Amino acid sequence: MKTVVIDGYAENPGDLSWDWLGEYGEYAVYDRTEEDRVLERADGYDMIIANKTPLTRETLSKLKELKYIGLLSTGFNIVDWEYCKEKGIPVCNVPTYSTDAVAQCTFAHILEFTNRVAIHSASVHSGAWSRNPDFCFREAPLWELKGKTIGIIGFGKIGKAVADIAFAFGMRVLANTNHPAPYKDVEFTDRDTLVAQSDFITLHCPLNPSTKGMVNAEFLGKMKKSAMIINTSRGPVIDETALADALKNGTIAAAGLDVMEFEPPKADNPLFGLDNVTITPHIAWAGFETRSRLMGIVKENIDAFIAGNPVNLVY
Repeated sequence: MKTVVIDGYAENPGDLSWDWLGEYGEYAVYDRTEEDRVLERADGYDMIIANKTPLTRETLSKLKELKYIGLLSTGFNIVDWEYCKEKGIPVCNVPTYSTDAVAQCTFAHILEFTNRVAIHSASVHSGAWSRNPDFCFREAPLWELKGKTIGIIGFGKIGKAVADIAFAFGMRVLANTNHPAPYKDVEFTDRDTLVAQSDFITLHCPLNPSTKGMVNAEFLGKMKKSAMIINTSRGPVIDETALADALKNGTIAAAGLDVMEFEPPKADNPLFGLDNVTITPHIAWAGFETRSRLMGIVKENIDAFIAGNPVNLVY
């Protein structure tokens, strides 16, 4: 079996190894592949490993040796999976590798807002503490999480992990989901109630027609002026222009984003330069342990396919 990794850099910038692919035969690894070069690089290979490079019907139909597609991700929108289903080509994703890492990133954004670590550290390094007559000083208001309300929209594995951390901080937890089931002291409620009562709203829902642009001007207008919204799910769930307006106008206090509508984002994104939004470059999943786990599951998926029992099929 010949294997090609067409965009492996995000998963493995050099601190992991692809050598295990040699167990299956010849392999090639590319850091990145432009969409118009997929055919050139994947032609003649039995297995494609991909992350974000589109695999269209037009391209796939020309790959006569293709027998398997393994994804370095949970999302599978880059693949024309309907074509693959028609042709009996398994497409396997990695559904639950990053739960704890994404929950951790969610609270990294929350704690940056409540504790203002970055601006205080920068101030100290600039000499402000050395010049200060007092033993401490504050560049911005600080808050405790205990007693605050966090609203979780989407309550799968990541939502539950976020709830667990919130309970450890002594927070009240609200959740909105299509399939509520009792979980600890979580209060399940409708979306409007959650939006109105939450001090922090965190998004952990899939991207689909009902959630695309869900966080719009109307949604933001129902939030507390002191509230923060966090998105570590999918960028298009938020209308970024509406969010920028809300942050500029004081409709809400802050936002923390690890995902954006376009990735990489356009240079003129309206959120850039605002001091009440933290933006990380889609790194919630990118910890060493998380990526190691992902790679291990990708291998397990291939082993299951070769054994004739593919797992984690997306269709």
